[in-house]
Amino acid sequence: MAAYLSRLHHISLHVSNVEKIANDLVSKFKFDLFATRLTDRSRQLAFRKGAAVFIVNERPNQSSVRLNEELLGITDRYSGDPRRVNVGKYNKDNSAKCLYDVSSHYPVDTVSNVCFEVEDVERSFRALRHLGCNFLVPPTTVQDEAGLVTYSVVKSIVGNVCHTLIDRTKYEGIFLPGFDVVEKDCSLDEEHTSCPVTHFDHITYACPRKTTHQVMRWYEQLFGFQRFFIDSEEDADEGFVVNQEGIGLRLTAMEYWKCSKAGVILPSADKKEPDCKFVIAESLPEQGRNQVDTFLEQHRAPGIQHIGLYTKNIVSTAHTMAGAGVQFFSPPPAYYSEVGKQQEIEEAGHNPQMLAQHGILLDTDLHQDPLSQKASSENRRYLLQVFTKPIFAEDTFFLELIERRGATGFGEGNIRALWSLQEQPGAGREVNCSLCFLPDALSLSSLLKQNSTWTNETKPAAQCWWRSEALTEMLDWAEE
Repeated sequence: MAAYLSRLHHISLHVSNVEKIANDLVSKFKFDLFATRLTDRSRQLAFRKGAAVFIVNERPNQSSVRLNEELLGITDRYSGDPRRVNVGKYNKDNSAKCLYDVSSHYPVDTVSNVCFEVEDVERSFRALRHLGCNFLVPPTTVQDEAGLVTYSVVKSIVGNVCHTLIDRTKYEGIFLPGFDVVEKDCSLDEEHTSCPVTHFDHITYACPRKTTHQVMRWYEQLFGFQRFFIDSEEDADEGFVVNQEGIGLRLTAMEYWKCSKAGVILPSADKKEPDCKFVIAESLPEQGRNQVDTFLEQHRAPGIQHIGLYTKNIVSTAHTMAGAGVQFFSPPPAYYSEVGKQQEIEEAGHNPQMLAQHGILLDTDLHQDPLSQKASSENRRYLLQVFTKPIFAEDTFFLELIERRGATGFGEGNIRALWSLQEQPGAGREVNCSLCFLPDALSLSSLLKQNSTWTNETKPAAQCWWRSEALTEMLDWAEE
């Protein structure tokens, strides 16, 4: 591998309305604002919950792009070393540029940077550049009174996604040079016990059709990613495929080797560190549009579609977040009343009505050992998951809450379960069954909001939705 990754450090968002996203993360999703970088021409805010860290960067509007570029050019032209930035107490950095990232001029709000810690940025830079990687920021050192950090930014093969490689082994500060740390003791915070999110569980890329292998090869060759099989019967070349009438989706997962002084191991083998996997999602051409196509259209390019937040108690977390204003997708009520699914939920020790309250889905690992299948609910391997509605103005990025009880998949059983509900009489079979993967349910809602009158194209679909009692609530929401 060309770059040896130690751990995932943070994920960056680039948004036009920093105040709204910051307020949502703190008041609704219960993240803590713990570090800020505020200059005359840029704002970067860092939020943390457990080991999950988001940096929210202010995305410049088009009118300010040229001015910022001119100011940045002046700053770089007269700096003694453009690859060394001093941000000490008496030498504040007022540069327009975005530290530890690149200033995004993307037309819509986006999640576009996954930052990894590495042990040697310079070595990684040389190795990756030799393999033809495009670097957006060369190795740059930032320092303050607590030490120094070196980083570089490399463009990935997936749309606007880039990766910051960072070495903070020579830094003794709490976060990163240039950020002012907001001191707060959260150890006894009530919301941290009722909303126990601990780390990023997975990151899902929405990619165009027939590009999965190309993305896989890029991450394998440059970062040493390894295939993670979602299902024991998954085809090595095809990935996990749901290809039935009305729904066509391919999911392929990867994990990265973690480098440390003890050697190189997979994160999943080291239970002391949080384990974050990467999932590639692409639609299949044989079927109709699904949530991947919607993302590609709204986001205008491949990118990060959603991030899974791991929680130790999804019922409590969803209840707390919903009470604070987070909107979750709700599956059809029939999902919980189906005999097989109801039994599956109860055998796992959960109450179907309790899960239905916030749209929580349960997926049992069907390929566990026969002995464990007959064992008590404590030994049954399953996961619980729930999806938020998009957090940006566009129908693009959303969050997922996930609680794992031994299962290692990503809820693939729920895709089939929700699809089968659409096949039942009176459930609106004519509706594009990509709706079975919940986040795409907004596609028709957006259509309803944008059109005050029905057309020949939208009327049949709307009638099918209307006949489905399970989805009436979504129509009501669209009319609000």
